[in-house]
Amino acid sequence: MQHELFADGGGPPHRHTSPINRDNLNEAQYEAVTHGGGPLLVIAGAGSGKTRTLVYRVAHLIERGVAPETILLLTFTRRAAQEMLWRAARIADQSCRLVVGGTFHATANLLLRRHGHLIGFSPGFTIIDRGDAEGIVNLIKTSLGLSGPGKRFPSKRMVMNILSGSINKSRPIEELVYDQHLHLSEFIEDLYKIRDHYARFKLDHGLMDYDDLLVNWHRLLTESEEARLEITSRFTHLLIDEYQDTNLMQAEIVRLLAHGHDNVMVVGDDAQSIYSFRGADFYNIMRFPEQFPGTRIIKLEENYRSTQPILSLTNSIIACAEEKFTKNLFTSATGGERPLLHVARNEAAEARFIVDTIKQLTGSGTPLPEIAVLFRSGYHSYKLEMELTSSYIEFEKRGGLKLTESAHIKDVLSFFRILVNPWDNMSWNRILLQLDKVGPKTVQKILASIRGSSDPLRALASYTAAPAWRQGFNKLIALLGSLQREDLTPAALSDLIMEYYEPIFEKIYYDDYPKRRKELEQLQALASSYGDVRSFVDDTALDPPESGQDAGGGEKGDRLILSTIHSAKGLEWDVVFVLGLAEGRFPHQSAVPGEQWEEERRLLYVAATRARKNLYLSWPRELVTPDRKVIRTMMSPFLREINPGLYEKKEGEPDFPGSSHAGPPLREEPVHSLRRGTPAADLAVGLVVQHPFFGRGRIKHLPGPRRVEVAFDRHGDKILHLDYARLEIIG
Repeated sequence: MQHELFADGGGPPHRHTSPINRDNLNEAQYEAVTHGGGPLLVIAGAGSGKTRTLVYRVAHLIERGVAPETILLLTFTRRAAQEMLWRAARIADQSCRLVVGGTFHATANLLLRRHGHLIGFSPGFTIIDRGDAEGIVNLIKTSLGLSGPGKRFPSKRMVMNILSGSINKSRPIEELVYDQHLHLSEFIEDLYKIRDHYARFKLDHGLMDYDDLLVNWHRLLTESEEARLEITSRFTHLLIDEYQDTNLMQAEIVRLLAHGHDNVMVVGDDAQSIYSFRGADFYNIMRFPEQFPGTRIIKLEENYRSTQPILSLTNSIIACAEEKFTKNLFTSATGGERPLLHVARNEAAEARFIVDTIKQLTGSGTPLPEIAVLFRSGYHSYKLEMELTSSYIEFEKRGGLKLTESAHIKDVLSFFRILVNPWDNMSWNRILLQLDKVGPKTVQKILASIRGSSDPLRALASYTAAPAWRQGFNKLIALLGSLQREDLTPAALSDLIMEYYEPIFEKIYYDDYPKRRKELEQLQALASSYGDVRSFVDDTALDPPESGQDAGGGEKGDRLILSTIHSAKGLEWDVVFVLGLAEGRFPHQSAVPGEQWEEERRLLYVAATRARKNLYLSWPRELVTPDRKVIRTMMSPFLREINPGLYEKKEGEPDFPGSSHAGPPLREEPVHSLRRGTPAADLAVGLVVQHPFFGRGRIKHLPGPRRVEVAFDRHGDKILHLDYARLEIIG
């Protein structure tokens, strides 16, 4: 394989002493490295040697006589910058170490220490980390009377997420909340107050958080002509890595830094722009030629990672993108197998296919750590995790917790576990601590009273609860009584448990319960596939073997990798599985046509380009909904666009007789909904509406032209903005 020949990363092997020549670089890399002055956009396809190109560009500039201290290399990790400059020093000379290289934030810190006085900052300002920032926000919440006993308010973590997200995405707090945290919309005015007090606190105490570093660097370049002239004359050559991951402010900083010379080289891949949730702006790389007139565009298309059959399929995935820099990845290496598309009957069959294939691969010599299973969302792997643990295959999950690691999942599983083992004190402890006004000491007293009983559930029912928590305790006892019926399936038990747990869940995990609820729904769907409680509990509780035991056990690094696609970017494996490629799962059901849809396409492209030798794609024909309806699915529209000749197709086990559950399609539109920008002429006081988070409610008041006050059955009165609230009119 060619990628094994080029161990130093994406280019031909060294043949001559001179670092810059056509034998060390392919044609496109050589053109980028030896580019003269002016703006240069390098579209670096996956596995095409972008790091090598940047390293040689630094070496070339210095060889050409550019003073190393006038070169600024901006990357997204300190380690990436250090590695690039170390490699440049090896192929040129040690003066490469004088190049200023680092992250945007580290460079901002350096320049603000030197020039910050020009916009009112002492060079001795203190940088606070996320923990410090959250501590300050907590103090402000208390001082404003927004926290305390009996008060429900977003946590300090969520408040910081919103404040930081507003800066990194260049969006008003109100817009961000309505778009991503609608259940917190009642606190918008308070969030603005906290933001203002937080800014004043930092200014009064000489503090900056990470976001301030970028904000104030931008201010330095726009508000102080003296600073701008000194900085832009100091750095005459700019190199920026992973440009597709920059946010709007970072792109503006690059534009300002290049003022007067435009000697800026940015390297990135529009097809790998997948971090909009962090604030990355896809259009930064697309707009670069407009922002820098006269930009030269060079495409790196020769791939040093994957086989040609894999590349042909990945080219096809991205070919239908609405906006892109057209490129065609290729490799000079020959051979390779076509990717395989496996059509499974359901998620259980899909998991079995993956596990069976992994066993075959490892049996034929593929190391377990060279295999990865990728998925759109963390909870999509739950069925696979249970199948892997049952087969004693160790795995490491990246991006999202394992099934039994999430606190809310543990909460629900505790109820199932006490049904199997009523003396499970750990589960009892978790259940009892959910009760309002019950603390660890009280729990220990309760557990001590039932520990020696032959029937802990009956003993618990006879415990005398204190008046302060008696009501919640009685509800728990009623639930436990309902769960005792012998005819209840795991699915029915799950319904009863969720009915009890839902209000507790929303209170405990108030910040992000809409997101966590999806994982609980997945657990409910899993429970419905079991006929008895013990099997369900055993499969969720089964741990992989200890290191050194059985096949698949071993050293910490000797594990299969399970990963969300977002966490897999920049990595590669010999074998990659991508599961769950069903419509409604991939793209995500909530993705709307336009930029969200296109980012989902890019996400699949990133997943497929992680594979070196073998790529397996799979989708289940049937999915189980949270209310246990079996629905038929279609293959992801992104796969339907691909020429079938680019992959092998394998049908899994046939449907069971009578299993033609022609349920509703996954993507459904409400009968009548108030979408963004829709006139609200049909609204009137008294109308019954449905909200995706708050549920059913009745319109109480119309306080403004685009606002509505709704009295929700379970959540009380809420004032919503019609540009963001997805309300359905029921009647």
